[in-house]
Amino acid sequence: MTSTAQAPKSGARAAHPEHLGHVIFIAAAAAMGGFLFGYDSSVINGAVEAIRGRYDIGSAALAQVIAIALIGCAIGAATAGRIADRIGRIRCMQIAAILFTISAVGSALPFALYDLAFWRVVGGFAIGMASVIGPAYIAEVAPPAYRGRLGSFQQAAIVIGIAVSQLVNWGVLNAADGDQRGKLMGLEAWQVMLGVMVIPAILYGLLSFAIPESPRFLISVGKHERAREILAEVEGKDIDLDARVAEIEGAMKSEHKSSFKDLLGGSFFFKPIVWIGIGLSVFQQFVGINVAFYYSSTLWQSVGVDPTDSFFYSFTTSIINIVGTVIAMIFVDRVGRRPLAIIGSIGMVVGLALEAWAFSHHLVDGKLPATQGWIALIAAHIFVLFFALSWGVVVWVMLGEMFPNRIRAAALGVAAAAQWIANWAITASFPSLADWNLSVTYVIYTAFAALSIPFVLKFVKETKGKALEEMG
Repeated sequence: MTSTAQAPKSGARAAHPEHLGHVIFIAAAAAMGGFLFGYDSSVINGAVEAIRGRYDIGSAALAQVIAIALIGCAIGAATAGRIADRIGRIRCMQIAAILFTISAVGSALPFALYDLAFWRVVGGFAIGMASVIGPAYIAEVAPPAYRGRLGSFQQAAIVIGIAVSQLVNWGVLNAADGDQRGKLMGLEAWQVMLGVMVIPAILYGLLSFAIPESPRFLISVGKHERAREILAEVEGKDIDLDARVAEIEGAMKSEHKSSFKDLLGGSFFFKPIVWIGIGLSVFQQFVGINVAFYYSSTLWQSVGVDPTDSFFYSFTTSIINIVGTVIAMIFVDRVGRRPLAIIGSIGMVVGLALEAWAFSHHLVDGKLPATQGWIALIAAHIFVLFFALSWGVVVWVMLGEMFPNRIRAAALGVAAAAQWIANWAITASFPSLADWNLSVTYVIYTAFAALSIPFVLKFVKETKGKALEEMG
């Protein structure tokens, strides 16, 4: 392992493909899994109260039905890296597309509550796979000079999926005259909301046939000529293709395929770099971002907002999410990953603290006082904006590129699994915490946003502009 940490001699750092649009299409097609990830994660927001009413369950049981998909996410994320190393990145995408489709149909046509929970686990497994394969594949096919921007396609697709799900929910609710359990096409409105995901799931499967396999995977299975062709496509013909293949192959030969035991080491079970990845994942979730996407309609209704208006506010929040993500995509390769993360953390502290203050006031006739209500609404949008322009994009970009080649797939799987477990903890606990004290719940999220600042300053290294073979 003598040359893997040195600057590449093939010219990969300065690589500029002749057909950048083709590379953008490849990254966008791979990021379609992120769209499904966002859609499937957020569409349940429109069904929460309907599920509570149809099955007559309390907050704790409801939280488990909503959060159980995240168990599937964690399993899918933990196993996707190993599966991808054995059968390829593209085959993993196709498996995920099939599972998304099955989950959408099953969730829309449940026989009972346990049946709905099962299909959510199936969809969760697909989300977990997509959360690992998307950023890993994009990082492996993107030229270093464009990797941050192309890597951010994953998060862009996630936030667009969230926005589309909220728009679909709002449209379906209006079509059902504002009743989440109103009849549409022989089904209750919430069932239609969940079933619409069949359309993007099929599209994802079709797109997976239109993009090439990762050059690194092809080299790992001895298909060097095909790898050269794809490298010429995505990094340009001006680079020394023989040297580029040799760099990747040399890194792989000097480092065996990643496995869980490769992550072990140091004084605290995992290697330090793995813990940093886990830390990034946990902080991303412990600020409570997914409360805004899983429970926002329920949250606004709990402080007196009309159901139709609450669905509209969920949609506007998702638009702000897109705006922030676009800002991050513009600046992630210019400003760098660490500065964006710190800026975002500061903004999140402000937004969350204002929400905590607003929710500390007593309801008047079932509603927050006008001033506190508007501050809560604006602060929620500030929080989502700063999350989206920082941690939403930065964490996915960094997890795709921060680990050395020898442990990348396994380490990314563990970090993503940690993210889903943290997501589950927040999602499963929020309804009960909100029933107990909504303001204190947001104080907790504010504290984690504040703690993320020293974590980044002390432990996270900048990865902007480095080739993957330089990570180590």
